[in-house]
Order: sequence, then C-alpha cells, then structure tokens
Amino acid sequence: MWTDMQQFKADFFKALAHPLRIRILELLSEGEKSVTEIQSTLNSEGSAVSQQLSVLRSKNIVVGIKDGKRVVYSLRDPSIIKLLIVTREIFNNHLIDTLSMLEELDEEDTLSKS
Repeated sequence: MWTDMQQFKADFFKALAHPLRIRILELLSEGEKSVTEIQSTLNSEGSAVSQQLSVLRSKNIVVGIKDGKRVVYSLRDPSIIKLLIVTREIFNNHLIDTLSMLEELDEEDTLSKS
C-alpha cells in the first residue's frame, strides 16, 4: 500500500512534530551543542530536552557524541537546515496570503459602510 519512501517521510515528519524538537533543530543548525547549552538557550527543563533529543536520535535526525562527561549533539544531515528554511518560507507565504485576505475584507467592509 505505502512505499518505503512514503513511510520514511511519514515517520520523519512525525519525529519533527513537536515545537521543542523544531527549536532544538534550529539551534543545532547553528552548530553542535551540548545538552546543557541546549537547555540553557531554550530555558527548558533537562528532562524535556533529553526526551526530545531521544526522539530525534531514534529517527537518526541528530547524533550525540560523548565528549568526556558531556554529550555533544549535531544534525546528522545538513539538509535539515534547508528543510527548516523551506518551512519558514511556507509559513511566510501563508502569512502573506492571510494578510492579503484581511486587507481585502477590510476594503470590502469600508466599501459596504460608505
């Protein structure tokens, strides 16, 4: 029924389907970071960050490398950065469309009142 590629995409997008995971990916797109750095930047609890990193690790989206007592995380594939950029562009396009509709509604409202 589903191809392997479709299943991969579905699983991949499911792994991204949390705002904290997206924020972690945005941070890692700037370069590798330790768990402590991620926690302090996001001002988030350690358990929440660790839980989300675990999901991202399990789907091979991020990798963690031990550096002494700490673990340093990075994006497994730099194409993730492109995905984040495209997603922002899609968001901006939706926002522009919404603003255009609001302007049209305001114009219609103004015309109907005159």
